[in-house]
Amino acid sequence: MVDFALWDIFRNLLLAARWTIGLSLMAFIGGGIVGALLLVARLSQVRGAETFVAAYVQVFQGTPLLMQLFLAYFGIALFGINTSAWVAAAAALTLYTSAFLTEIWRGCVASIPKGQWEASESLALSFGERLRYVVLPQAIKIAIAPTVGFLVQVIKGTALASVIGFIELTKAGTMIANATFKPFVVYSCVALMYFILCFPVSFYAKLLERKMHAARR
Repeated sequence: MVDFALWDIFRNLLLAARWTIGLSLMAFIGGGIVGALLLVARLSQVRGAETFVAAYVQVFQGTPLLMQLFLAYFGIALFGINTSAWVAAAAALTLYTSAFLTEIWRGCVASIPKGQWEASESLALSFGERLRYVVLPQAIKIAIAPTVGFLVQVIKGTALASVIGFIELTKAGTMIANATFKPFVVYSCVALMYFILCFPVSFYAKLLERKMHAARR
């Protein structure tokens, strides 16, 4: 048995948390970019675009993230590409995040009164100009709180990346627990680390939501 002090366990988990944070940020930023492109495509009224985006969202929201990670890890290899757990986890989480962010943002855009669209159209603005100058500035204010709140789900979702061998917080906890034979202590520390990462984001999202409600009154 390896005798690890509590501080040693926490220190090693803290090092692994860097990969959890890095993967979360990559998935959130990448998913945001892909989600924004899908949202524009869905709103553009291009033939077939709305159907494609709706199907995309249903596929990634209707299947477990765990299965998506497996498919990304083993599916990329079918094309003869030598991939790593990091690449597969980043790709799967980016696509997963983009589907949810697209739907969140679509709801925020849909909450803008139709009169705003009609008024901007009467000014002979193009589709891009209507989005840029009229609709998106209003929708962004509504979308900030739920978007920040969804980051908590992304952070917790990175824990599933351990099943494909990516060494993040949960995987590191499992390895340390196997070495120390102290699973309760180790996983308590893992839970604490996730709480430290998620609570500030969740608290900030609630503050933003309150500010948005106050601003509408």
